[in-house]
Amino acid sequence: MKIAFFTETFLPKVDGIVTRLTKTVQHLVALGDEVLIFCPEGAPEAYMGARVVGVPAMPLPLYPELKLALPRPAVAEALEEFQPDLVHVVNPAVLGLGGIWLARTRSYPLVASYHTHLPKYLEHYGMGMLEPLLWELLKAAHNQARLNLCTSTAMVQELSEKGIQHTDLWQRGVDTELFRPALRNAGMRQRLLGGHSDTGKLLLYIGRLSAEKQIERILPVLDALPDARLALVGDGPHRQTLEKVFTGTPTTFVGYLAGEELASAYASGDAFVFPSSTETLGLVLLEAMAAGCPVVGANRGGIPDIVTDGINGCLYDPDGIDGGSASLTAAVQRLLGDDAERQQLRQAARQEAERWGWASATRQLRGFYSRLLDQPQLQLAA
Repeated sequence: MKIAFFTETFLPKVDGIVTRLTKTVQHLVALGDEVLIFCPEGAPEAYMGARVVGVPAMPLPLYPELKLALPRPAVAEALEEFQPDLVHVVNPAVLGLGGIWLARTRSYPLVASYHTHLPKYLEHYGMGMLEPLLWELLKAAHNQARLNLCTSTAMVQELSEKGIQHTDLWQRGVDTELFRPALRNAGMRQRLLGGHSDTGKLLLYIGRLSAEKQIERILPVLDALPDARLALVGDGPHRQTLEKVFTGTPTTFVGYLAGEELASAYASGDAFVFPSSTETLGLVLLEAMAAGCPVVGANRGGIPDIVTDGINGCLYDPDGIDGGSASLTAAVQRLLGDDAERQQLRQAARQEAERWGWASATRQLRGFYSRLLDQPQLQLAA
């Protein structure tokens, strides 16, 4: 099978979309497929046997980590030369819209996938009034595809309710060989503590430091639990604001980690706290669970697909009048309060993660592709 991906984010950026895409490409190539990736410039020219075409891009004003890559004739030429069996557009925005247009005008079967809940992000950047317009634009783009894949049951339902057609669930995946409890170690724990005393209550957040992640919600938890410590692993446009918010608290800004260092960080925390209520899946929660770190997440979006409250983690209600602070604090207190229960949650979290390997997620994706190629082309909305 020959598959052309158009993606708005790729290496060297680090996030859940890039993780899913790189693991998918790795497994597709291992299964004998040919893969071509179009992405913003800055990525390597090849990745795991796939050819990568970088497209000149400019930073997004509100979010410089994201780059807007405008399609140009070289993209069409490379696609024509490759002659894909299908085109898969990941999170169509600008480059992805070019991929949609090229696929439609050349009659390549088109798959799109939805990974970032952009309409919900708008309110965190003071543009909530634009949410209905963005949904209309997303609907127009996604309804060009013969298949729209979502990463959680909540997103399948929401996109369907918004009028996006041909939706299905692309199952989750996690690298359980890399993320494992055995990587817990004292040296990494001291790095996460950043010089603060070890009280046995080390809270961990890993991910982008951006407004929509609602990381400020952890501050009342630290106020309520004066012996808790917090490590924020990652970076992003909201870091300077967060450094001011958490001034005077036992918080360490660790920066980006990768590979076994990242896996060791997950394994070395006492509780993984993920306050975001805008997640389509929340891959970092699954990575934390694979590493045996008990998790607290919002009872919204794709997170309840991963976390079963009281069984393999704890859920909090993000919609309280206090912004969910009391519920989040109670969930963390519950998780940290009983060592025996926390140990049971660790074991159950690891068992849940072991159900979801990238190999099986990629086999499922190939099944979607194969069924699509076996079907006659349908006339979709212009």
